[in-house]
Amino acid sequence: MKDLNLPVLPPAAPPINSRFWPKVMRLVMRLRGWRLLGELPNEPKMVVIGAPHSSYWDGFWGVVMKTAVGVNIGIMIKREVLEGPLGIILRPIGAIPINRGEATDVVGQMVERFAHCEKMWLGITPEGTRKRVKRWKSGFLRIAHTANVPILPLFIDYPSKTFTLGKMFRTTDNPDADMAAILKLFAPYQGKYRNAALAD
Repeated sequence: MKDLNLPVLPPAAPPINSRFWPKVMRLVMRLRGWRLLGELPNEPKMVVIGAPHSSYWDGFWGVVMKTAVGVNIGIMIKREVLEGPLGIILRPIGAIPINRGEATDVVGQMVERFAHCEKMWLGITPEGTRKRVKRWKSGFLRIAHTANVPILPLFIDYPSKTFTLGKMFRTTDNPDADMAAILKLFAPYQGKYRNAALAD
């Protein structure tokens, strides 16, 4: 089996509160041949965007890898789901409750959460669905820009069984240009069923 050579968790990153689960997830990665490449930035707050997202397995392997490294990357989930029995499982692995019934939109809820958290990494699939789309949803850009936090691209590639951490991206006052630049970064990577969407 290949040596994992996992990225080192930097001091500013939000850690998970477990010693047991990282060991289990590292074993899962070894058995299945998946690797996480690149370096984790020493940032207390940021938005992590993963693509191409074409399968439920993307989320599974994403959770495996973030847990193996020991980093707490929050994933947005409807509040009602977390109030049920699944909350016992999902909250410890970084599920973030969102309230779709509030007047405040999801972007506003996440921006407010960033403002009140000392450390927060938020994971988002910008395609918003497993199906092929013509355009990515812009919510991740609006959250990062309004909260004044950087974006970390995470490239999913099934042929090589890798998740690769890209270079940090800072938003500008031109969201269209930002989106075009980010889309180009994801173009070479292949998901389980397709590659990433390209801008029109």
